[in-house]
This record gives sequence, structure tokens and C-alpha cells, in this order.
Amino acid sequence: MKSSIRFCTVVTLILAVALIIVWSANASRGIRSTGPAPKISDLTWLAGDWQTAPGGRALIEEHWTVPAGGTMIGMGRTVVGDKTAEFEFLRIELRGEGIFYAANPNANCPQTDFKLTRLTGQEVIFENPAHDYPKRVMYRKNSDGSLVASIDAGEGTKSQSFSYQPVGK
Repeated sequence: MKSSIRFCTVVTLILAVALIIVWSANASRGIRSTGPAPKISDLTWLAGDWQTAPGGRALIEEHWTVPAGGTMIGMGRTVVGDKTAEFEFLRIELRGEGIFYAANPNANCPQTDFKLTRLTGQEVIFENPAHDYPKRVMYRKNSDGSLVASIDAGEGTKSQSFSYQPVGK
């Protein structure tokens, strides 16, 4: 009887240590999630063609491919008057250590990487605390079908947001 109690105690202790190790590994990766690990396919809601409302100072657009092959490919363009003021090549990709948002503004190399740190429903946050600005890139799809993209210098700082409507819908 005593040996079976000791065995159960040892098994319970081993399971507790294993859970602590798994929790610590997820915490050190910076992913705030209680469910299964995020997949690229969880970002399908971002796919499509998006643009700001016409009539503003600038027309800003983003285009995202559907997830395939562990990636989503995107591009952004800002048009002011009849000139392209800025453009950006974007990628969301699965790597061994997580999902990353890679940005090449105006085709600059090297790219800047932001790691996925939060994904809930149709909202995603990518972070790179070592980058000067932005430190966070966020996307949220609203119930009305619009998309809001925001950047900021970290949680609790003022964000710059861009509201997009789906193109052709």
C-alpha cells in the first residue's frame, strides 16, 4: 500500500514538473494562449484586398494571399495624389520557433521580424521589443467586415491605426 502511494506521489510530482516546463517554454516564447499553438490557417480572415476609404489625403491598401505552404504573402502601398509615397513587402510565415510577420518597407533589407504573441479569434498581435518603431503590429477584423491595422511602441503607448474596407465587396 505504501509503495503504491509513493508511486502515485512520484507520478504526480513528475506531471507537475512537466507542466511547469511546458508553461515556462510557452511563456519564454512570448505566446499568450491557453489553447493549441497558433497555425497560419488561423489567419485566413486576413486574406484579401483591403483599402482605406477614398477621399482622404492618401489611399492606403494591403493585399494578403490565403495561407498556403506555411506562409501568407502581403504587400502594402500608400498613394498620395498620383504618386506612390510608400510601399511594403510583407510576409507571415511559420518558423520552427513560431509565427512571424516580416516587413520590408520600401524594399529595405534586411527585413524586420515581429513574432506572433497573441491570437484570439480575428485579432492578432506581432511584437519585436528590440525594434525602434513600431514594436507591435496588430490586425483586427471587425464584425462589420472591416479591418483595422495598428502599430505602436508597445502596450500602453499611443497607437497609429488604419481602417480598411474590403475591396470589391
